Amino acid sequence: MDTIGVFNSAQGAETFGFRNLKRVYWNLEAPALYEESLKRGETRLVKGGALLAETGVHTGRSPKDKFVVRDDATESTVWWDNNGAITPGHFETLLADFLAHAEGKELFAQDLYGGADPAHRVRARVFTEYAWHSLFIRNLLIRPDMSELAAYAPDLTIVDLPSFKADPARHGCRTETVIAVDFTRKIVLIGGTSYAGEMKKSVFTYLNYTLPAAKVMPMHCSANVGHGGDVAVFFGLSGTGKTTLSADPNRILLGDDEHGWAPKGVFNFEGGCYAKTIRLSREAEPEIFATTERFGTVLENVSVDPVTRVPDFDDASRTENTRCAYPLDFIPNASETGRAGIPKNIVMLTCDAFGVLPPIAKLTPAEAMYHFLSGYTAKVAGTEKGVKDPEATFSTCFGAPFMPRHPSEYGNLLRDLIAKHSVDCWLVNTGWTGGKYGVGRRMPIRVTRRLLTAALDGSLSRADFRRDPYFGFAVPTSVPGVEPHILYPVKTWQDKAAFAQTAKRLVDMFNENFKRFEGHVDEDVRNAAPQMSIAA
Repeated sequence: MDTIGVFNSAQGAETFGFRNLKRVYWNLEAPALYEESLKRGETRLVKGGALLAETGVHTGRSPKDKFVVRDDATESTVWWDNNGAITPGHFETLLADFLAHAEGKELFAQDLYGGADPAHRVRARVFTEYAWHSLFIRNLLIRPDMSELAAYAPDLTIVDLPSFKADPARHGCRTETVIAVDFTRKIVLIGGTSYAGEMKKSVFTYLNYTLPAAKVMPMHCSANVGHGGDVAVFFGLSGTGKTTLSADPNRILLGDDEHGWAPKGVFNFEGGCYAKTIRLSREAEPEIFATTERFGTVLENVSVDPVTRVPDFDDASRTENTRCAYPLDFIPNASETGRAGIPKNIVMLTCDAFGVLPPIAKLTPAEAMYHFLSGYTAKVAGTEKGVKDPEATFSTCFGAPFMPRHPSEYGNLLRDLIAKHSVDCWLVNTGWTGGKYGVGRRMPIRVTRRLLTAALDGSLSRADFRRDPYFGFAVPTSVPGVEPHILYPVKTWQDKAAFAQTAKRLVDMFNENFKRFEGHVDEDVRNAAPQMSIAA
């Protein structure tokens, strides 16, 4: 076996079980990975210097094809209602077939960290079949210093072979695509998909399983820090604005997707960002847009002009889920350490396509736990086949596909931390106002930014509040620089009866969804559910 790279030899691959590999490229940096991916025809170069990759039929994650090994260690610790199970025997067969499939191939290996806090990080070794996948994961995780590689030994090993096709009968999976996680042996196997995001989310899943036992709260959130040291975290599902709103030029960016909350403060799990680029513009999001014109960035499924190679971020013909992956230091105001103190504010983002939630609401600790466990947002017409009207989506903890443990474990951890540190919590609607999707308009980003600025600088906490008649939480009655009517959703609708009907429908959806958690939470959290007042 030939080896090319830094501080590793064939022994690292053979120790894992690989045999008869043609070559392993160890810890290559961006220039060499560019060369290899272009030479192999995996990618194209676009204007500005970014690499463009297409991920084939999989333009997003495949959550139904993700499985966890069900063994003595995980039987009582994994939330099996939410996680697919695979037997130890099926995993052993899958692993043997992965190793056999890799024989004679050239692989790329990266030795990386998941977690900026040395006390709580995981050393993740990632073997990939594609050079561009190696660059992607190198961008997204934390790159050790050269001096640390000599003594590097992995805690977690990920093997990513898109050309491998699983056999459901033989491997105990669902289709030819498989993401199999063995928490006991600390191995992740990814096959039958070229979507690179599966790798980063596998690291997140692993940390979501291991950290709660150490009383560290893993969070699907972005985070930033004011120049005075005040930390804000932003929970939210894809499309709610986590990346956009945390990339504030007036604050220091910790990260855009995954963080932990430890006794000493918040730390980023990653060393890069994975931003959505659909309808990305230089004017609205200049920091993120600039990364798409840099050497080292990986673009996924973005359309480009065939002559000029200029990306067209408005083109959603392949997918709405176009992305760019870049190192965190591509953002000018990014944190150098990925670590900060205890949060002062928690923001829960929702894209309410029904247009009935206010642009911002202040939550009590019980309400915060209720909305954290609910994890509400909405799909809009046109983003998925067959979706004509808004559809509510409830993804508990704002990241159900990545939560191996029961949501109540994460919810109780968060609630205890909020209470211990007197954290202010806010629910922010980045969705629609003046009507549902197709009738109203998207919440103006200037309004969202103005409200967030007031929340984060502390001035909004001193405002006068009213109780929302449908959801019960506190809503400011006025905020300087924000049109008063936009804080009263019903006033933005022409058809008041339609508003009442839509709001009541959404309240019913919340209550129906939360039934599955009622036996796992305290009475005050149950009482935080939407309860329509007589005034409604």
